[in-house]
Amino acid sequence: MVTITQLKKNFGSKVAVDIEQYEIQPGQMLGLVGNNGAGKTTLFRLMLDLLKADQGQVAINGINVTQSEDWKGDTGAFIDDGFLIDYLTPEEYFYFIGKMYGLKKEEVDERLVPFERFMNKEVLGQKKLIRNYSAGNKQKIGIISAMLHHPSLLILDEPFNFLDPSSQSFIKHLLKRYNEEHGAAVVISSHNLNHTVDICHRIALLENGVIIRDIANENNSAEKELEDYFNVE
Repeated sequence: MVTITQLKKNFGSKVAVDIEQYEIQPGQMLGLVGNNGAGKTTLFRLMLDLLKADQGQVAINGINVTQSEDWKGDTGAFIDDGFLIDYLTPEEYFYFIGKMYGLKKEEVDERLVPFERFMNKEVLGQKKLIRNYSAGNKQKIGIISAMLHHPSLLILDEPFNFLDPSSQSFIKHLLKRYNEEHGAAVVISSHNLNHTVDICHRIALLENGVIIRDIANENNSAEKELEDYFNVE
């Protein structure tokens, strides 16, 4: 699904990403964890060809992301609200995204149904532009738009940010169900270790751009190792 090879990115003297070899398998739920500045968002931007690497490559389904756009149809992502077209209403934005992937309005409406509880009657039918929504509802709009075309690779940076506890709980169930029903690879980064351990099969621990631990997570088995690592006496 995703193959990272000799990938390096520096910002001046700071090493942002330095990954020799790493693979994400189809159907896997991977959690990327690390302190601020560890390189999580930079890695996502390299994976999505939003940032030029100094060296190495990322391939999605065998396609070098810098050489072709064929991987984009299989990939959904939300990094931050810069992904949103904020002068549209959510409805207009969802239909725009759907049109990009060849979905009719009726199909978009149908695919929005599973998200009704997540939207909590605060997103659709409000007759206002995305720019006028709260950070939490912008987050919801971004996550939904990334999942709308049923990608086989879903990448979400800090998906629990700005969400209230009920919405955080719901998005966990939503991502697990999506992974199971579509066999999709789901890659998230999060500062919330509990949520990440709850839903991910595997945890990659990033420090100074390097994956220093790759932890199999069965029945929350990674929890103690992560707590020990991040615990500062």
